[in-house]
Amino acid sequence: MTDQIAALTARIEGLEKRAQAAEDYRDLVNLQGAYGYFVDKGLWDKAAELFAREGSLEIAGRGVYVGRERVREYLHRLPPYGYGVIYNHMQLQPVLHIDCEAGTAKGRWRTLMMVGALGKEGRWGEATYENSYVREDGKWRIASLHGIVNFYSEYDEGWHRGGVPLLRSVEGAQPDRPPSFEYEAYPEPVIAPFHYDKV
Repeated sequence: MTDQIAALTARIEGLEKRAQAAEDYRDLVNLQGAYGYFVDKGLWDKAAELFAREGSLEIAGRGVYVGRERVREYLHRLPPYGYGVIYNHMQLQPVLHIDCEAGTAKGRWRTLMMVGALGKEGRWGEATYENSYVREDGKWRIASLHGIVNFYSEYDEGWHRGGVPLLRSVEGAQPDRPPSFEYEAYPEPVIAPFHYDKV
């Protein structure tokens, strides 16, 4: 009887770990998806609240902004959402590695972007996110968001005619650290560093 109880206890503990892993995966997918939806609509404060207190943001080689309030400052420097503006940022193709006990995770995503303003510009874009996450106050938060832009192209010309050079700065928001690495987007080839070498 003792052996049976021990086996059942071990089985329950194993199932609890699997259930926790499934919940963490769901929560992380929801977290990254929420970021995309908030950015879509220029809801910069809601997007900033998804970051850990000491979280960081780095996009398009513009340098690293450290701390939730610096992330918020950067986001508020972006053009506002409104009439005639499109900022679609679809979060796709997740590869997640989660340490449930430590409350940390790493994730790789692809974002497909449609950005533009009526009468001004319309662009397709695509980027790779290499992010890290931390469980803070019982909730998953973005510890670091690193968006490596693979291409921007004018919607009416297509990528076969080349790409739009990356904008290297945001007016009025100087980064806290330089970019993690220097690169240019398409037609230059860029491979975002992987947080994993096997799955």
